[in-house]
Amino acid sequence: MASIIIESRFFLTMDRRSFTRISKALADPRRYDILRRIAACGAETSCMTLKEKFPITRATLSHHIKELSNAGLIETRRNSKFMYVQLRKDKWKQYLDELRRLSR
Repeated sequence: MASIIIESRFFLTMDRRSFTRISKALADPRRYDILRRIAACGAETSCMTLKEKFPITRATLSHHIKELSNAGLIETRRNSKFMYVQLRKDKWKQYLDELRRLSR
């Protein structure tokens, strides 16, 4: 019985590597703002739309998108020459749950 509890808790928690990677990605204020904008869209949004909202070069935006994607916070989809991004709500929820565990 105890192993079942431990096993189910394992699947509910985020591993340390993922938690650290997300924390590092969000430590950059611009990246956090970009993630907030993506989340506010509620669905998939184009990088072109994001570029209009931030006074940065396409290369800089691309770098931030890559870091958020590598952290597992967003999904990217390419359609011809356009890229679309969307928040991974499951990963975001896991991260927030892990933060809440720190305060216990």
